[in-house]
Amino acid sequence: MRITTYKTELNADNLNILVKEKSCNCTGVETLNTPSLITEMFNVVFRLNKQTEEYLYMIALTTKGKPLGVFEVSHGIVDATICNPREIFIKALLCGASGIVIVHNHPSGDTTPSKQDMESYNRLKEAGNLIGINVLDSIIVGESYYSFHENGI
Repeated sequence: MRITTYKTELNADNLNILVKEKSCNCTGVETLNTPSLITEMFNVVFRLNKQTEEYLYMIALTTKGKPLGVFEVSHGIVDATICNPREIFIKALLCGASGIVIVHNHPSGDTTPSKQDMESYNRLKEAGNLIGINVLDSIIVGESYYSFHENGI
């Protein structure tokens, strides 16, 4: 499977456009349809479990779980990062996603969701429901991982 990272930029008309950053091959994986596969990909490709500050990523997916693109949404500090639905869904809409997964790390290694993690996830779910893009999961990466979906949230 090919993983492509994108960023957004403003074009000459001041409109958001997708700009390809890089691509790499992830061998042995055809879809990213389980939290463990997603976590493994982020730890191998982005070394997310080794980062010293919080990073927030979004994976845009087709209805069959194939990644359309991976976006770094925010790079924060040791114990916080910004999660704004506007920035996330602009990217998801530009690439035609039917679903998204949010992934961020906890440099402490403790993957227990914070109150802010829960509030952000609920806000994203509500926004996604309004515009028709499913928020399929939010995964916290640390020494292991925590999946909101696997934990019934």
